[in-house]
Amino acid sequence: MRRSRIRRLACAAALALGAALLSPAVPSAAAADPYQVLVFSKTAGFRHDSIPAGITAIQQLGAANDFTVTATEDATAFTPQNLAAYEAVVFLSTTGDVLNDSQQSALKGYVDGGGGFVGVHAAADTEYDWPEYEDLVGVWFQSHPAIQEARLTTEDHVHPATAHLDDTWTRTDEWYNYRSNPRGDVHVLQSLDESSYSGGEMDGDHPITWCHPQQDGRSFYTGLGHTIESFADPDFRQLLLGGIQYAAGAVEADCSSTGEPGQGGDSAEAEAYTSSSGVQIAPHAAASGGATLGYIDHGDWAGYASLDPAGATAFTARVSSAGAGGTIEVRAGSATGPLLGSAEVTPTGGWDTFTEVTTPLTAAAPGAGPLILRFTGGAGALFDVDRFTLTRTPATEDEGSLGVHLFYYPWYGTPQGPAGSWRHWQQGGHTPPASIGADLYPKLGPYDSGDIAGAVDQHMKWVQRSGAGVIVYSWWGQGSYEDGLAGDVMDAAARHGIEVAWHIEPYTGRTAASVVDDIAYLEGKFGDHPAFYRDAAHGDRNAYYVFESLRIQDWSALDAVKDTAIVLAQTTDTTKVAHFGGIYTYDGIAGATAPGWKQAGDYAKANGLVWAPSVAPGYIDDRAVPGNTTPTLGRADGASYDRQWNNALDPAIGGDPTWVSVTSFNEWHEGSSIEPASSSPPPGHGYETFEGAYGKTGAAAETAYLDRTAYWADRFEQRRG
Repeated sequence: MRRSRIRRLACAAALALGAALLSPAVPSAAAADPYQVLVFSKTAGFRHDSIPAGITAIQQLGAANDFTVTATEDATAFTPQNLAAYEAVVFLSTTGDVLNDSQQSALKGYVDGGGGFVGVHAAADTEYDWPEYEDLVGVWFQSHPAIQEARLTTEDHVHPATAHLDDTWTRTDEWYNYRSNPRGDVHVLQSLDESSYSGGEMDGDHPITWCHPQQDGRSFYTGLGHTIESFADPDFRQLLLGGIQYAAGAVEADCSSTGEPGQGGDSAEAEAYTSSSGVQIAPHAAASGGATLGYIDHGDWAGYASLDPAGATAFTARVSSAGAGGTIEVRAGSATGPLLGSAEVTPTGGWDTFTEVTTPLTAAAPGAGPLILRFTGGAGALFDVDRFTLTRTPATEDEGSLGVHLFYYPWYGTPQGPAGSWRHWQQGGHTPPASIGADLYPKLGPYDSGDIAGAVDQHMKWVQRSGAGVIVYSWWGQGSYEDGLAGDVMDAAARHGIEVAWHIEPYTGRTAASVVDDIAYLEGKFGDHPAFYRDAAHGDRNAYYVFESLRIQDWSALDAVKDTAIVLAQTTDTTKVAHFGGIYTYDGIAGATAPGWKQAGDYAKANGLVWAPSVAPGYIDDRAVPGNTTPTLGRADGASYDRQWNNALDPAIGGDPTWVSVTSFNEWHEGSSIEPASSSPPPGHGYETFEGAYGKTGAAAETAYLDRTAYWADRFEQRRG
């Protein structure tokens, strides 16, 4: 794995940077170890005449800031060995398909392993056939109006790329619209004021410059830079320099996500205001991002153009005070706008001693305006504000394919967690945490399924990344351990736009009549929950997969729920699906040959049933079931997963599926998980890893199956659409 090299860690350097942030212009970065930057400008579509000017500008920036520049349009430079020599790679107005598969893999592995990526302007108009590239650059280009003057809003006054800019910046360029809003996945540094020009098509929330962590590496993108004149503009050159330095690891910066699109974000550094009165940025080593909103007196205020308080239910801020203390007023639109809530700040004993304050918020009217923080108190300095967060009602929008369903298992437990003991990890006679009943070891280690804020929330982020919109929740009957966790897991799913269907497991005493009762129970308990999955194409019915449905011969009781629920039988034997609303397979091995899939799919189509064949990346359970002699299926570095997806989506083999179910997100005992597996599991136990999957290694391999699922989910949606 490539190691990121952050150079400016000395306290003096940090203080110097903080002081620089208070000046109108930011000087060159403090001295850093010399490093190398690769500038790549190959085009397979439109070619910008500003490319030579851009190369020259980056070379000049390098000469003045201790990095050397290699400029090339030769894609053979993208090998792991060659890229290892560079701290950052700049895609300078590249267009079209410029890298082959091995070169794409080399770039992704380089950045995921600790390297830096910088995209300039048309870098977003590149590699449309490579799904992982969209994650790397942040979003793909959609369209642009004519070159014209527009006003930009600075959303982050701390990042080295934008710290030198005023609250607004008016300039002329070619302003890109993008295929989606990246705000939920990136840290927005600048946005466009769509009211200041003609042709903006992003509904008023228009990020144009951003950054984000990419596994162990860093990515920076700016949509600026179309014109030759841009590269002679000192402000744009400073923006470009800050982006390169961040990507290369020469400077530190907070590039955590700024929130969901359309909401203007859920959290922010308080010093990243876009308008203000009286306040200033104050450097503090103990603060998030190295600075706070400071020098606050009675009556001062700060505004955040990208933060919409509509829908927010609470405000939480990290604060410090060696002064008088006072009150943070949360308002909408202006410093005299509607008061939504007030948080009291008492002295903490020092400017570097932080605590949290919070207040509930009354609902702001939609369109009332951006978030405004107004400060009141006694005489003199009151307090400093570090990072703050708006809490919102859980999201309900679908963010992934509602046709891709991941089997999800909430049955794990630890002695330290809510379960109070080891659950499932000890399967096969193992002693957790180092030895578990699985051939792969979770990236999160042996976790507790009741750790909602930790493991489960991370799971939902990973499900989101996989492109799947639905999890199929393993449920073991009314009053079971899994039943008790369901509501909390659904809350976490809703926060990430994930919906929940149900996997009715073979609990003791399960009958056809009890399953009908279970459906009524789940509908009554969770039917109004925003994460409760309903298929709009099939009468807004929820889905219930019945595992080992062949254990029960007579399913006629299901006729009572056929109009309100889609109940799926686990089989391809169409003589065994009377009374069911659909068919699935689950088997993580059978998908490699798809036995009976075409016939089952055709039958389902002819009889108005849902067909949801199951695909899996592999199946191996040697540690969970010692001495097991049943077949296994190796992953073959991703080839097994691709073969199963290809079978499912080939009408001649897969029978035209309604949904595709994936076995599984996290069934660790079966080795079928796409949840990230550790690339460095505890030694001495013979664990496998995802090393080599789709040509990826180390940390990049850990998420290889998530990313490949997103690729296939996109293919499936295109086919369905």
